[in-house]
Amino acid sequence: MLMYPDIDPVAFQIGPLAVHWYGLMYAFGFIGAYFLGRYRARFDWTPVQPKQMEDLLIYVAVGVIAGGRLGYILFYDLGAVADDPMRLFRVWQGGMSFHGGLIGVLLACGIYARRIGCTFLQLMDFVAPLVPLGLGLGRIGNFINGELWGHTTSLPWGMVYEPLGMDPRHPSQLYQFLLEGVLLFTVLWLFSRKPRPTMAVSGLFLAVYGSVRFLVEFVRIPDAHIGYLAFDWLTMGQLLSTPMIIGGLILIGLAYRGSQKPKT
Repeated sequence: MLMYPDIDPVAFQIGPLAVHWYGLMYAFGFIGAYFLGRYRARFDWTPVQPKQMEDLLIYVAVGVIAGGRLGYILFYDLGAVADDPMRLFRVWQGGMSFHGGLIGVLLACGIYARRIGCTFLQLMDFVAPLVPLGLGLGRIGNFINGELWGHTTSLPWGMVYEPLGMDPRHPSQLYQFLLEGVLLFTVLWLFSRKPRPTMAVSGLFLAVYGSVRFLVEFVRIPDAHIGYLAFDWLTMGQLLSTPMIIGGLILIGLAYRGSQKPKT
């Protein structure tokens, strides 16, 4: 049994400005994605040039933050925002939806792809391996905030989080850090080291993320105000991840059926 280390969610403060670890995790994720993107852009078969990474990062950052926050409100917290509209803007308190952020990134990349003259799917294949770094760091931010805990467990790495009682719980944020961050990054980075058929990398991202998120939801406590949607186990996260798995498998199948060729 482990005890949760009581971490101050505020990393440092400058006068009245409090800088939260949650926000810093997003900043570190964007910075890391920028440098990884510049490295990937060196290859002549990618649609992005190194000098274009600055603009691409801005587009993606806007998509992640706006889509992630709006998605969380729509999927998980609409009632609370109706009672307190300013909650929409208190991002440092947590409350970002991956699925909403994904929609935001898709829209942003669709716009940017037209700007640089490549197809939407070619750009998404470039961006997909850059995303897990931010996902993993975001889960560390959830852990520091003391949110998104799992059910009680007797496993030796169960962690006691006193605000929820003295029973050890699955540290589901750390599971997601390892699966959505470390594992997904490793799989996508190794797979995309050489040219692949268009849609293959994007499809793999959707299928792997959707699968690991679906599995973690079995040990993660659903949002109290939503609970289980059906069968006493189906969560909102699983419902939103199911189309990702199906769509990812379809994209992989289409890619390797020869309907699209890698850009060379």
